Amino acid sequence: MTLRDIAKELTLTDLTPEIEDPKSADVEGAHASDLLSDVLANAPVNGLLVTIQVHLNVIAVAAHAGLAGVVFSSGRAPDDAVRRKAVEEKIPLFSSRESTFEVAGRLYALGLRGKQR
Repeated sequence: MTLRDIAKELTLTDLTPEIEDPKSADVEGAHASDLLSDVLANAPVNGLLVTIQVHLNVIAVAAHAGLAGVVFSSGRAPDDAVRRKAVEEKIPLFSSRESTFEVAGRLYALGLRGKQR
């Protein structure tokens, strides 16, 4: 399933509309966490991160972990400096009004899974 398809299915708000190409890539899994060391250790490459953290370190971790994108849950959204860095790194950002629990459940229902051990 592509990032674009997931965003449409979950009615996510696109916070980085200027990033196009990565949104057509297949998303291979997902991870929900607010602990960035956990994301580095456990998020699947080409996966989608669901978090309430909205600071610049989220972008650095997403880039380092090779994530397909980030969904900020509970209606959260980063400031413009974070958004600009995500555009620079070509990491699509989205926002959802739903809680992390709800977003993760909906991603699971779409067939996305966490990193296989």
